[in-house]
Order: sequence, then structure tokens, then C-alpha cells
Amino acid sequence: MNREKRIHATRERRKHRVRNRVRGGADRPRLTVFRSHRHIYAQLIDDDQGRTLCASSSRVVCGAYGGTAAHAKLVGADLAEKALGLDIKRICFDRGPYKFHGRIRALAEAAREKGLVF
Repeated sequence: MNREKRIHATRERRKHRVRNRVRGGADRPRLTVFRSHRHIYAQLIDDDQGRTLCASSSRVVCGAYGGTAAHAKLVGADLAEKALGLDIKRICFDRGPYKFHGRIRALAEAAREKGLVF
């Protein structure tokens, strides 16, 4: 198995391991995060109905480039404001295949500071 396939398989295993423990419902939606090299995306998902309640990304909030922890904080704060506008306070955090540090942690902490509980 070459390196790319091994890395992809490891990432998929880690994602499914986290997803098996984290499930969001109508009363407590799941905050999921996707991180690319240039941007970071976050959305609140109701797994019972299978729909996205609200979303935010560094493409919308920051513009051309949004690949830093400071941009992730802006995305987290923006998503928290949208969630509070929908009367959502309690969420569960799905970090996906990413470690909880850097941009992922900055997004989560900004969402907590704005009032989301997880």
C-alpha cells in the first residue's frame, strides 16, 4: 500500500471512530468541521432529519484566504451567532478526522465564547 492510500485509510478510520460516538439530533445538533489548506468550513447538522440547520465558512466570512487560526475564530463566532438566532444553544462537536488543536480548536473556542454549550 502506498503512502497516499495509507494516509487516506487512516483518516477514514479516525473519522468513523469519532462519528460513531457523536450524533446530533433536533435538541442537540452536531457541529461538524471540514478543513482544507485554504479555508475552513463548519455546519450544524440535525442527524434525525438529515438536514443542515446553518453553516459558515472562511470563504464567506474572510474572503480570499482563510487558512489561519484567526480566520477559524471568525468562522466559529459567525456560526455561533447564526445558531443562537435559531435558538440553538446546546450542540455536540464533531471534529472529524482532525486533531483538536490549531484551527479546529480555535473554531470551537470561539463558538463557546459566543454562547454555544458543548
